[in-house]
Amino acid sequence: MSLLENLGIKHPIFLAPMAGVSTPELAAEVSNQGGLGSLGLGASSIEAARQQILKTQELTDCPFQVNFFCHDSVSVDEAVAQAWIAQFKDKFAEYGAQAPDHLECIYPSFKDNDDFLNLILETKPRAVSFHFGIPHPHQIQALKKAGILTMVSATNFAEAKAIEAAGIDIIVAQGIEAGGHRGVFSTKFDASVKTSNLVKLIRQHSSLPVVAAGGIMDGQQARLMLDFGAEAVQLGTAFVQCKSSNANEDYRKALLSKPLTQVSASISGRPARGIINHWHMEVDTPDRLDVPAYPYTYDLAKQLNAAAAKHGDKGYGAFWAGSNVAQIREMEASDLINQLVLEMSHP
Repeated sequence: MSLLENLGIKHPIFLAPMAGVSTPELAAEVSNQGGLGSLGLGASSIEAARQQILKTQELTDCPFQVNFFCHDSVSVDEAVAQAWIAQFKDKFAEYGAQAPDHLECIYPSFKDNDDFLNLILETKPRAVSFHFGIPHPHQIQALKKAGILTMVSATNFAEAKAIEAAGIDIIVAQGIEAGGHRGVFSTKFDASVKTSNLVKLIRQHSSLPVVAAGGIMDGQQARLMLDFGAEAVQLGTAFVQCKSSNANEDYRKALLSKPLTQVSASISGRPARGIINHWHMEVDTPDRLDVPAYPYTYDLAKQLNAAAAKHGDKGYGAFWAGSNVAQIREMEASDLINQLVLEMSHP
């Protein structure tokens, strides 16, 4: 059975699950148009995640995926955290705010307990995807038993092999061009492979279906990935500008300004590609301090952005975007799906 048949969708187009940006409305629009909609739930509480899933199920009878973070939760090194906070104290003061005295772990991992697992088993979306790692064996088995398809992001060959060995159903090949957080299992190593090369590499050494993710903005680019062996493509940046996304006005304006992007770990503690701003220009210097563990670093970044934004400075916002963001088109989700399908069928 093909990937599309297995998922029950018409077109090989996935909406990337973007935490904080995805909405039930956007997910449903993509699914209703024959693609695979998604909800990025890694930053949500159990109750908020449940409400988003139920709302999406109200808006569509078609399949969609939900996504969670699967990082190894660690305690923060207090010395590293205090040094990181100290360097921003003057910046907070500049915006009339006080720097935090400690950093909180603001996002849980799917692996921390079975609360998110039980939510999936209760609501039964067609597929669930994971970023930053692989769930525990008992969690994978429970999902398999329930007939829910599993997907994990791989950024290199070793991660892809680990995903296959764990019994996951689908590999999302996330190239270096992708916007948002890199799916690397360990922040100590990032092979930074291009999407096209990663798709070809995984296809050569794995029998699992591959979904290409990273830098794909139009149907021609999507068709190329399918020609390289991917069974579907996943787009995020292209959909952020849709009215049904949760992106704020500043984010939308930045996306449409032909911006440049860069990868930085200074915002969250994990490498992520976003539109170049204060973090990339002022913080990512050659003598930058060690970054506290994810997601503790993100706690400070969010507080600093809130303080700066009150004074009209939007330069600390995390405007995640892929390397080809300059090719973005103002289009609603259903129209964008139709346009992609048209372009894919007419090379």
